[in-house]
Amino acid sequence: MPTNEQRRATAKRKLERQLERRAAQERKRRIVTVAGTVVAALVVIGAVVATFVFTSKDSGSTTASAETTTATSGAPAQPGADGQLPAFVAPADLGANCQYPAAAAASKPNTPPRTGKIPTDEKTVSVSVVTNQGNIGLLLDNGKAPCTVNSFASLAGQNYFNDTPCHRLTTSGISVLQCGDPSGTGTGGPGYQFANEYPTNQYQPGDPALQKPVVYPRGTVAMANAGPNTNGSQFFLVYQDSQLPPNYTVFGKIDDTGLATLDKIAAAGVAGGGPDGKPALDVQLKSVALD
Repeated sequence: MPTNEQRRATAKRKLERQLERRAAQERKRRIVTVAGTVVAALVVIGAVVATFVFTSKDSGSTTASAETTTATSGAPAQPGADGQLPAFVAPADLGANCQYPAAAAASKPNTPPRTGKIPTDEKTVSVSVVTNQGNIGLLLDNGKAPCTVNSFASLAGQNYFNDTPCHRLTTSGISVLQCGDPSGTGTGGPGYQFANEYPTNQYQPGDPALQKPVVYPRGTVAMANAGPNTNGSQFFLVYQDSQLPPNYTVFGKIDDTGLATLDKIAAAGVAGGGPDGKPALDVQLKSVALD
């Protein structure tokens, strides 16, 4: 019978093969498309190529940052009803050029994820999270946030999250458990950073709506950041509807078992009795693995 480690390795290899196969198919389609005329090729290249400038900032922080993200698809936002998240409209360049530039020193050794085109044909990726307080199943949304899912899957495949704490619980204003920092300080990260995706990329730069809170529903998995385009390894799990500006990339959902585990952790409160801080129950991620 294969061990858990062997199953994780097999799942990682399977995902990598799927992504590589779809990338090869996409390259072949592009070659066929641009082979028609030289002029058409130049037009396509000019439309697709884009350069992103990233600042070198600490990629780890809290979810409460008030800074506004600036990554955008150029598509107009489709506001959600009654302050909900905007409707998803796939940007033309979704997953076309995922980049992970270096940031502060890594809190735990790892190799940055593959860059460039990340196919979105594989819409979801299942992840099993085992904690000392119970299991949490995640369904990651590769169809909406491929660069984010690519990073998370890469780190999970390298056991980056294994034996690390969930360092922050918030029970007032927003209701989240924050994890993904091996240092447990709230300032750690993987040594690289990357741009925001949904819902930030549904807005134009400078849109006042980026300052207005929307509801991140119970069961949401989203990235913590230190400002625009500074995603790293820290993520938060929403156990009750929470209002936040749409500056935090949503990249998955939590299953019912996971929500029960989160409810248990939240019910115990924050160490010291405050509304925000280390969970009263020690929460350790024992393993995070692709299914």
